Parts: sequence; C-alpha cells; structure tokens
Amino acid sequence: MHLDLVAIIVEDYDSAIEFFVDRLSFDLIEDSPSLTNDGRAKRWVVVRPPGAATGILLAQADGGRQGRAIGEQVAGRVGFFLRVADFSNAYRRMIDAGVTFVTEPRCEPYGNVAVFLDISGNRWDLLGPPEPAIT
Repeated sequence: MHLDLVAIIVEDYDSAIEFFVDRLSFDLIEDSPSLTNDGRAKRWVVVRPPGAATGILLAQADGGRQGRAIGEQVAGRVGFFLRVADFSNAYRRMIDAGVTFVTEPRCEPYGNVAVFLDISGNRWDLLGPPEPAIT
C-alpha cells in the first residue's frame, strides 16, 4: 500500500503545470481530458518529483467553495514537504526560478528547511539534510 496522489486545488491548469514543472523541476506525468461527476469537461493533471512514488493531482477549482480553498487547503500551515538531497543547490535553483520563499533557510535538528509558496499560495517546507549554512 502507498499514497498515490494528493490533490492541490489550483486556479488554472496551465499556470500550475508551469510552476511545478518549470520552477520546481517536477515531471508532468499525465495531462488528459476528463469529465466532472456531472459530465462537464476538465483535465486530469498529475505532476511528481523525479523518482517519487507520490504525485500531485492539480485540480482546477470548480465553483465558489473550491475557489475559496485555493491557497488555504491547510489553513495557512505548512502542509506539503519537499525533501531534496542537496538543499543549497535546490534552494538557489528555486530562487533563480522565481519561487517565493517566506522564510530564510535555517538548520533544525532534522535538517535544513525554508518555507516557500506554491502557485496557489500554499506553504511548503523545502527540506534537506543538515549541511553548512547557505552563504
């Protein structure tokens, strides 16, 4: 048994794909036409970090309730955690790609961490092993 997908509600499929693929270097696993439960057109869009088992279903908001959840899926807490082998390299690459960090990198007992925002405004931890401070 494993966790296959986690859904993140987004405003627009294409801008979300650009963010996750071009800025975070995720792989685009699937982008297929689909239908809502009541028969309206939508897309089934899955992205995943390279080599990861769990992917993210990018779900375009459908209606007011889902629209209000954009960026608030975990009520302002960090709700997603991206672990990398080389924290300094990943942090610099993401900064260069225009990812917004809301904290400076810091070293915790579990490793280096910095909080960033995804395309929808959800908070993520970028996590890496303990290493010397970024200069």
